[in-house]
Amino acid sequence: MNTSLEMCPNRVVAFLGKPCSEFTKADIVQYIKENNIRMVNFMYPAGDGRLKTLNFVINSAAYLDTILTCGERVDGSSLFPFIEAGSSDLYVLPRFRTAFLDPFAEIPTLSMLCSYFNKDGEPLESSPENTLRKACKAFHEVTGKEFQAMGELEYYVIAPDSGMFPATDQKGYHESAPYAKFNEFRTQCMAYIAQAGGQIKYGHSEVGNFAIDGMVYEQNEIEFLPVAADEAADQLMIAKWIIRNLAYRNGYDITFAPKITAGKAGSGLHIHMRIMDGGANCMLDGGALSADARRAIAGMMLLAPSITAFGNTNPTSYFRLVPHQEAPTNICWGDRNRSVLVRVPLGWAAKSDMCRLANPHEGDSNYDTTQKQTVEMRSPDGSADIYQLIAGLAVACRYGFELPDALEIAERTYVNVNIHQKENEDRLAALEQLPDSCAASADCLERQRAVFEEYNVFSPAMIDGILRRLRSYDDRTLRADTGDDKEKMMTLVRRFFHCG
Repeated sequence: MNTSLEMCPNRVVAFLGKPCSEFTKADIVQYIKENNIRMVNFMYPAGDGRLKTLNFVINSAAYLDTILTCGERVDGSSLFPFIEAGSSDLYVLPRFRTAFLDPFAEIPTLSMLCSYFNKDGEPLESSPENTLRKACKAFHEVTGKEFQAMGELEYYVIAPDSGMFPATDQKGYHESAPYAKFNEFRTQCMAYIAQAGGQIKYGHSEVGNFAIDGMVYEQNEIEFLPVAADEAADQLMIAKWIIRNLAYRNGYDITFAPKITAGKAGSGLHIHMRIMDGGANCMLDGGALSADARRAIAGMMLLAPSITAFGNTNPTSYFRLVPHQEAPTNICWGDRNRSVLVRVPLGWAAKSDMCRLANPHEGDSNYDTTQKQTVEMRSPDGSADIYQLIAGLAVACRYGFELPDALEIAERTYVNVNIHQKENEDRLAALEQLPDSCAASADCLERQRAVFEEYNVFSPAMIDGILRRLRSYDDRTLRADTGDDKEKMMTLVRRFFHCG
């Protein structure tokens, strides 16, 4: 057994004794045969951002070999709006590295995420996972480095209110039981996600915590560890699927929606990023933020308006992006500052050995804390198409490396104050604002689409489809028209409650 896998919760990894990146078809067959697996599920994201499922009964060894080698046909026109019914057949082929034991199936079932292929057996240009793969490839070709990412997955759990140990309204951050009611549910979600291959950093209750009409609403977060960007997207997709399924089993409702009522904390999908070179983190240089990191940030500063087209995809997204809600409204970045769009989190740059200070009996820890430094994009929310969003961020970071004045752009957009305080009004007025509607987001993407289409990352058909969807909401003045009308707000909330 590889000692680095000794505590791995993924049962397929533990059984085979190798990292999932090394899984072969023979490994999958071996696991199925020796663990009495009776069914195989193919899972794949569609145009609505949700995972779809195709079930197979294992009829024979020959049939198992057929589906693992050849995949299966699916109707692309029912999965993606840009595919016409007259030429809609696609292939789906499993990616063996994503194999996991389905934690909900009564019949022993192995599930795998799939890639899409067209009629000629080539990767589908506009498929979600292929777009992200192309974005990461272009980033590597330009920079020679690897783009890594991870997400902070926020969601609300909704269930009948028992009336016992009421939580303090909007004070649920890192709360313990019994004031937080769904910690055990969250930890069970985390265990299942880890068994499915998710590299989890931690979980906790979040700020939002309130009761309305006999129901309790509790916000939670599960945060992941940085991995290769395509793996990060896969893990977030599976995580959302697991959380929803476990909630259904428990009789809870779940939403990843950006806004679920007026005046309460909305849910984001913050994405952290880092740039790696030969296993070393390139985000720091001598304890300070590196030039590479600032180039990447500059690219995000310029393309931030368009990134909302991938990360904020329904009208309620723009009711979250308002001042004083720990959500960004202006295009700027800063250190440890939650009023900015791109935040540089506290990065263990202190010179002291905190472990030894907390535990005097310990020797020197000598831990390389530079691996922990990331930068965080704070605008996206749970309505995002996860693959498009991370692909868009990879494009933006790559674009920063191509800008001759990237470091000047980074310096110009840096702030070290809370920009929403009255004394900083002049600084706030000088900053560009994020779009305030899906329609405005579409306009931004249309103006900047050439950058996303470069290197054949986003296909023109995909961009056209995104523009049509965003403009279909006809929401250009919706935020202003709604104002403080809570009934109008709740009508929108109910419409987009189960987004993403």
